[in-house]
Amino acid sequence: MLKSLAAWALSYRLIVIALALLTAVLGAWAFVNLPVDAYPNIAQTQVKVILKAPGMTPEEVESRVITPIEMEMLGIPGQAILRSSAKYAIADITIDFVDGTDIYWARQQVAERLSGVMGDLPPAVSGGMAPISTPLSDIFMFTIEGPLSLEEKRTLLDWTIRPALRTVPGVADVNALGGFVRTFEVRPDPIALASAGLGIADLQEAIERGNRNDGAGRLAQGEESLIVRAVGAIRSEADLQSMVIATRNGRIVRMGDVATVGTGSLTRYGAVTANGKGEAVQGLVIALRGADARAVVDSVKARVAELEKTLPQGTTIAVFYDRSDLIGRAVGTVEKALIEATILVIILLILFLGDWRAAAIVAATLPMSALVTFLMMRGMGLSANLMSLGGLAIAIGMLVDGAVVVVENIVERLNHAKDDGPPRLHNVYRATGEVVVPVSAGIVIIALVFLPLLSLEGLEGKLFAPVALTIIFALAGSLLIALTLVPVLASLGLKAGHHGEPWIMRKLTPRYRALLDGAFGRKRLVYGLAALGLVLAGLAYGAVGKTFMPSMDEGSVIVQTAKLPTINLDQSVLGDTAVQRSLMKDVPEIAQIIARVGTDEIGLDPMSPNETDSFVVLKPQQEWRGDKAFVVDEIRKSLDKLPGIEPTFTQPIEMRVSEMLTGSRGDLAVKIFGPDLATL
Repeated sequence: MLKSLAAWALSYRLIVIALALLTAVLGAWAFVNLPVDAYPNIAQTQVKVILKAPGMTPEEVESRVITPIEMEMLGIPGQAILRSSAKYAIADITIDFVDGTDIYWARQQVAERLSGVMGDLPPAVSGGMAPISTPLSDIFMFTIEGPLSLEEKRTLLDWTIRPALRTVPGVADVNALGGFVRTFEVRPDPIALASAGLGIADLQEAIERGNRNDGAGRLAQGEESLIVRAVGAIRSEADLQSMVIATRNGRIVRMGDVATVGTGSLTRYGAVTANGKGEAVQGLVIALRGADARAVVDSVKARVAELEKTLPQGTTIAVFYDRSDLIGRAVGTVEKALIEATILVIILLILFLGDWRAAAIVAATLPMSALVTFLMMRGMGLSANLMSLGGLAIAIGMLVDGAVVVVENIVERLNHAKDDGPPRLHNVYRATGEVVVPVSAGIVIIALVFLPLLSLEGLEGKLFAPVALTIIFALAGSLLIALTLVPVLASLGLKAGHHGEPWIMRKLTPRYRALLDGAFGRKRLVYGLAALGLVLAGLAYGAVGKTFMPSMDEGSVIVQTAKLPTINLDQSVLGDTAVQRSLMKDVPEIAQIIARVGTDEIGLDPMSPNETDSFVVLKPQQEWRGDKAFVVDEIRKSLDKLPGIEPTFTQPIEMRVSEMLTGSRGDLAVKIFGPDLATL
């Protein structure tokens, strides 16, 4: 069958060249439109339910909120793991489904069961399902800088910036952290209430009843109609003060008569501090599950540029984390390796083949195989990331094996062809047919080596399967090209004649023959050296360090600090500010520090007031006094001066992957139900 493929290619050479050009165009299109991210999507199909229960301790949250929901969620088809965590006023329930489960179907199942149990929960409990995202969806972070107060910055974020960014395609939600959420506050006067014969319930009922607009239809006036409506919605403190509560002895009792009306803020469960200058307001863009991270970030940056033109005077959006920077470094590193490997392969081809025409034909296999790989990756839904592009870099040297054998055999046959013998095209076909079996067998054997990676399941499979698939795609493309395009190009570009042995082979061949003769003359020594090498390799394998995740420098450092468990939010904020001032003073490599303590607005990452994640943005590496390990060590020395601080060091994506593996951040109450419903 493979010989027939080569025969067909040589019979329709123009069609093969046209198909190759079409494949190159489609491959280039696939490369441009390929989703790009730093890591492959390793998250399971996951649905999170986040509920807020004001005033409840972790024990109460566990017994009154989490337990009823867990009982309702057990038994959902395709459910793999149900785990939950309880913190003060926060319930976090996570349901993982088996691989391949449609995320929207899973959310529908959870929503149906959640709606049935919400009515049985305490009245103050609120919340629902988290956005359709993964632990690696935090792609864009910024703070609002300017002369505005914390309340005004938070209002700007909630009512202007967040709605605008949520309309960007690929954005699941925008999380808000820090600042004060403005509220109206009513402080009843007990004596005035008693004198009017009213209670707290009367005030609450009056506010709920009066905070609305109402209509009474239309009033005809000549040829026109006027809308009749009563405006009662509260827009200011004066509206609330003038609200009528009741009538007593012909006298109207208003809210301002029995209570003090003012403004305040919602109870805060978290805060943000920046650069040792005090509190700040932070926004965090969460990408939709499966979205192209690079495209989403580009769209978000374009929308931010539009928004900055409409912000109040002196107010700016300061970006301190941009996933596209990491993506650019990760993909750029692999692209650099690909280019260097391609250049090295071409140089070696010219040296060992000794013919630039033959080397050019073989070298054409490299870009064509890569384009075929990108086309197949696009068709399989793979993204271009550190793992998939790394697989292509691994395969670079193997992609030319088949083409080298085919071209070398064609050159050899053309050199021995007689003028009155078969036509050149026939010689090319015979030379290709002679090596079809060894070429295809060699490439298939190499591909089989990587097949076990495809048998991995769970997190390992999602992480390493892209490597195996990319290599297999590239090898399959190289085999197809070696048996079709390479013979066609050889028939057009190579000529019959003397093909002298390359200079490097003339130098190496005598030395190799002498080495080979010496090996045959000392077989026991060769066997002994081979056995010794095997033993040394085994010892080295046992001594070398091992890790599951490949280590990648993300360009930023996260310092996680833990304080006294009973510390309040205000004191925790003061401690974070002291940490930032110490680090900014002692470590000149640090450009910015943005720290988050406690729980964010959505509740995707619930933490206690004693837990802080400090995002350390470093200056360009050329301004460092040493490497990254030196910088981390300097940060550690600076933190050692501060009592009551226990630091740990990680990176943004590394932290999320770790949380995904452990299932929690050391929560007070964590329960995990597996498929057998056994509580661990």
